This record gives sequence, structure tokens and C-alpha cells, in this order.
Amino acid sequence: MRGRPRRRRRKGRGDMLFLQTTLNGLVLGGIYSLAAVGFSLVFGVLGIVNLTHGIFVVAGAYAAMVLYAKLGMDPLLAMLPIGALLFAVGYAYQRTVIQWAISRASLVASLVVTFGVAMIGRNLLQLVFGPDTHTITPSYSFSSLTFGPLQIDVVRLVALGASLVLLVLLALILLKTHFGRAIRATAQQPLAAQLSGLNVRNLHGLTFGLGAALAGTSGAIIGIVQPFSAASEVAWTLNAFIVVVLGGIGSPAGALVGGLLLGLINAYTAQYIGPSLTQAAMFLVLVVMLMVRPNGLLGNAFGESR
Repeated sequence: MRGRPRRRRRKGRGDMLFLQTTLNGLVLGGIYSLAAVGFSLVFGVLGIVNLTHGIFVVAGAYAAMVLYAKLGMDPLLAMLPIGALLFAVGYAYQRTVIQWAISRASLVASLVVTFGVAMIGRNLLQLVFGPDTHTITPSYSFSSLTFGPLQIDVVRLVALGASLVLLVLLALILLKTHFGRAIRATAQQPLAAQLSGLNVRNLHGLTFGLGAALAGTSGAIIGIVQPFSAASEVAWTLNAFIVVVLGGIGSPAGALVGGLLLGLINAYTAQYIGPSLTQAAMFLVLVVMLMVRPNGLLGNAFGESR
């Protein structure tokens, strides 16, 4: 009889630990989703693997850090100027460097070019900010909310909310606006879109700029949730690729599903197996998904008409 209350207490603690881990994984997954949706959009529309994606993410984090340190601007408000700046940079980058590589060689050449630009960008960030790890700590960084037995940091809750809002806005843009319909038409049938009077090259540049803007805004959110450095750009590019494989190419819904799944995998592995094995678990799921369902859980949003 004495053993039963102890078993119940242990079971109750185990259930609370599982719920807390699930909550942490979902919050982390929402951030992964926002960080990956730009990569997914560029991959689905342009058909290129943008290896500079992580540079845009980290550049957004550094920009938010500078604006907060110099002007006192909250990182969430800093998303607006950061997104606008990186949109312009991404548009110019695609219309010049990437477009030249594709027109003079092939899509494979863009892979090599973006890899080289990523190395240059990482070294430039290290020269300017150093190799050390940085964090952004606004006034609400150390606050937390309690929901019964569950606890969540305010900064993580704010980050999740901002991520979901931006993903919903992107979905509405793609579904309800002329710009979004033009992007989808260009992704599905580039030649037909061009014959219909659409400027396909300009739309490619706008899509790449939108992807860069989303990456930069996600970097501003990531900066208040996790430490970052110039070297972390590799991890964010890799995470984006895994999210695309898990959720599917080209849609905010696919990025959301893939990001949430990746966040849960990361949280469960760190809690129940070991933090050092999170990367191994992520790659294992990636390999299994490529073997079982290579188009992702929601499929390729732009692949049906190609």
C-alpha cells in the first residue's frame, strides 16, 4: 500500500515533465518554422538550394543586436527595418550573382555560388562582430508565465506568437494577393507564366528577397531566444533544409508542420536520450523521411503542375 502513492507521484512527475518538454518543443518548432519558410519558398519557386540562407538569419540577429544596443529598439520592432533591408539585399543578390550563375551555367552552379557567398558572409560577420557568441536581452527576457504545473518564458512565448503571425501573413499573401498568385503560377509553369505576360526574372528576385526578409526577421526573434554567432549560420541552413524535407516544399503550412516536428524531435531527444544526440536524431528522421515520403508530409505545394 505504501508503494502506490510513490508510484503515483512518480507517474505524475513524469507526465508533467513530458508536457513541459512538449511545450518547449512546440515553442522551439515555431521558431524553426519561421526560420525555414524563406528557404522553402525559394526552393519551391526558384528550384535552388540557397546555402546563404543561414547568413540572412544570423545577419538579422546581429542587426537586431545593433539596433537594440545603439538605439534601444526592441528586437520585435526591429523586424520591420531588418526585413526591409534584407529584402533589398536578397533581391539584388538574386538578380545579379545568382541569376548570372544560372544563365551562364546551370542551377547546379547556384549551389556552388551560394556556398561561396556563405563563406564570405560568415568571415565578414566574424571580422565585424568577432567569433564570440552573443545574445539579446530585452527587459522581458527573464520573465516567465505559469500555467498550472507548466512554465514558459515570456520571451519564448512572444517569439512563438510573432512566428505564427508572420507565417499566417505569408500564407495570406500567397493565397489572396496578385503577387502571391503570380509567384505560384511562376513556380508551377514558368514558361506559361512568361507567355502570360509575367516578368519571371523579376518575380524570382522578389521571391528571393521575400525569403531573405523572412530569414532576417526570424533572426531578430532567434537573437532573443538563443545565443548566436557567425558560425551558427551553418546550423540554421541545415535546420531549414530538414524542415523542408519533413513538411514539404513551398508552403507556410509545410514549414510550420516541419518546424514543429523538428522542435519536438529536438526537445524529446535532449530530455530523454541526451543533448549530445539531438543532431543524430534529426539526421535519422531526415533519412527515414527521404526514404518513406521524399515530398514531405504535406507534399510539394508547387509540384503538381510541373
